[in-house]
Amino acid sequence: MAAVVVVSFAAGIAFSFMGEWPVFGFFGLDAALIYFAFKINYRGARIYETIRLTEENLTVVRVNASGRVQRWSFQLYWLKVDLEDPPRQDSKLMLTSHGKSLVIGSFLSPHEWADFARALERELYKLRQPPSSAASAAE
Repeated sequence: MAAVVVVSFAAGIAFSFMGEWPVFGFFGLDAALIYFAFKINYRGARIYETIRLTEENLTVVRVNASGRVQRWSFQLYWLKVDLEDPPRQDSKLMLTSHGKSLVIGSFLSPHEWADFARALERELYKLRQPPSSAASAAE
């Protein structure tokens, strides 16, 4: 950002010496717009979701740009993972349970949605299976 300000200021001064003083203001405006674009980008980078899968439930924790935390919890046996096949750019990866839905991973690409949905469905399948008879016999 310092380099942008220095270059804009130097170019603005050069144009001012050539008699084109209004251009100086436009260079200042460009520097301010770039600053705000960086600020918005860094703010968006603070958004994240954490998904935790245990034997009892799946918990989604979402932290927005302002730091506000939201939590959702789903019971595993009723949880359904919904994603169009094949996923498109406007698709949504949704967790559905008991008539309620939650869109997750809105910042992912369609390929990442598909990978995540497959991995989550695979792990849910494993957790929903009854304990094997070999494990029961060992106890």
